[in-house]
Amino acid sequence: MSTENKTQTQTKHPRELNILFFAEMWERFSFYGMRAMLVLFMTSILAYPDNKAYAIYGAYGALVYGMGFLGGIISDRYIGSQKAVFFGGILMAIGQFILSIGSEWSLFYGLAFVVVGNGFLKPNISTMVGGLYEPDDPRKDSAFTIFYMGINLGAMAPLILGFIRRDFGFNLAFALVGVGMSLGLWVFFNGRAKLTAKGVGMVPESAKKMANWQQLEMAIYAIAVVMVPVIAYALQNNGILIYFVPTFALIILGTILYNAFNGSTQEREMLFAMLTLIIFSILFWAFFEQAGSSINLFTERNVQKTIFGFAIPTDVFQAINAIFIIIFAIPFSILWVWLAKNGIEISTPFKFSLGILQLGLGFYMFVLGASFADSEGMVPLIFLILGYMFHTTGEICLSPVGLSMITKLSPARIVSTSMGAWFFSVSLAHYVGGFIAQMTSVPHTEGGGAEKVNGLASLQIYTGIFQSVAITAVVAGILLLLLIPLLRKWMHGVK
Repeated sequence: MSTENKTQTQTKHPRELNILFFAEMWERFSFYGMRAMLVLFMTSILAYPDNKAYAIYGAYGALVYGMGFLGGIISDRYIGSQKAVFFGGILMAIGQFILSIGSEWSLFYGLAFVVVGNGFLKPNISTMVGGLYEPDDPRKDSAFTIFYMGINLGAMAPLILGFIRRDFGFNLAFALVGVGMSLGLWVFFNGRAKLTAKGVGMVPESAKKMANWQQLEMAIYAIAVVMVPVIAYALQNNGILIYFVPTFALIILGTILYNAFNGSTQEREMLFAMLTLIIFSILFWAFFEQAGSSINLFTERNVQKTIFGFAIPTDVFQAINAIFIIIFAIPFSILWVWLAKNGIEISTPFKFSLGILQLGLGFYMFVLGASFADSEGMVPLIFLILGYMFHTTGEICLSPVGLSMITKLSPARIVSTSMGAWFFSVSLAHYVGGFIAQMTSVPHTEGGGAEKVNGLASLQIYTGIFQSVAITAVVAGILLLLLIPLLRKWMHGVK
């Protein structure tokens, strides 16, 4: 190979990355588009009280991320990433079209299809991005940055769907979410041959050697479909999750602690550091994910959403996070590199603490905005935007280093278990976040609905809880700063 061709091979990305980029973009379009409307649909169309809507939303978030852990195991051992992504995408599209019916039963069954489908799809499409490159390929980090941009382009779906929902109703908006998922499936289906040629996402060889592998594959799909009514029941009766989520969390914690105390001193201390950071990350995500629940209804009821006489729908503001990520992600990555080159190494615990502190500052922006509210309890829009901005910069400090932290601190023999613990911590955070959101529940006049809420009364409730969240986040961030010397000792040189 000539030097010129070799250089191009090392700098250009494989075309298959485009397939995964656009498939994920449309999948995230559907996922975040639906998420932005979910609590609004429950409180306005179904007239659910706030606490019921928040409980369902929290249970949905917990199950979505919890199922991802199982989906990853099934893919790795039995069906491969390609089949998992395609099957999961079909289930998600079905669920989103069911949601467009706009009734109570369609809410639970639509969400159940999305939960099971996302469990197959989400952990596996990212895996295939990594599978396009050799482990030491210098293009891999760049590939995931490009892929991450696809995620955030899709996450800007509320910019479009918010206006459609307002002007044409939830039914059409949810249907368009299903169309978005279908487009992602179409892109992926048409690109599967190219992925297969690269050997990416294939069925594991160990599974193919099983005598009854094809029957097992069909059984997996059948069990997944059977799980849909089970998940629908769990969402509708979400109180039962209190028996399962904490129990599963204790099992994972116990597994990691068992390995910690049966390993070397260095392994034990590194696992202690990992668990400490996971605990702080649960707090971060429980607060951060208020965006789709309590902050969403705060925006609906207590934020001035008119700019130059033009009224903006509430769900449109769910896209602010994605916009800020696209604006700030590259400058932050450049900043970390510049600091490292100048001898200032920013450790993972320090980045975590920065993320939590900025999250607290974001919630304080909402509280500060209440000081400028009008006589009807409406807060100037700038404070909502500033709050989301600090939430996003906090996310950039914490989220990208989380997965890397797991792989660096976990012993190789339990790295999959540790990765499962990280993903389950996000599930647990959504569950906890549902309880936090319920504390912001606003009393309705008879009949329910967001339009029947007193603005001044709701502002007082929101700012009271948001202030407590802000204080808790700041205290947690400071506590983590104080723990950094101990954590760095436990990390044994891992940055």
